[in-house]
Amino acid sequence: MALVTVATDVSMDVVTAQKAPQISGLLAGEDLAAAAPCYIKAADGKVYQSDATAATAPGTVAGFAPRAVKSGQPVTLFGLGTRFRYAAAAGLTPNAILYVGATAGRLDTAATTGDAVGVALCVSDTDIVVIRANGKNGA
Repeated sequence: MALVTVATDVSMDVVTAQKAPQISGLLAGEDLAAAAPCYIKAADGKVYQSDATAATAPGTVAGFAPRAVKSGQPVTLFGLGTRFRYAAAAGLTPNAILYVGATAGRLDTAATTGDAVGVALCVSDTDIVVIRANGKNGA
């Protein structure tokens, strides 16, 4: 397993985001990184960065954060089909699957305890596309 090195200029592609499923009207429960896979915590209804150290709610993904968001601020999550400039130059292998990482808000090159299927597809050496958001709320 290897965490993907996130680019300093990580960003969401607004063209794909216009047509992607979105969940709006949410508040961040912690500081969220740009392009972080996130889940909605059942206990408070707020958004937290997914963390696949266990096959429980924190390992699920409701969508990806479009930008860095401070705790308590509004956030919209973006789902299937959204493209992000995610990795540093030549950091990804096209057609590779990425998984929710064991570090909150990060993606990994190998399956993890909480994500054996994968949530993103590498479409270039720097870009990913969201391929799955399972959307379960968690504890």
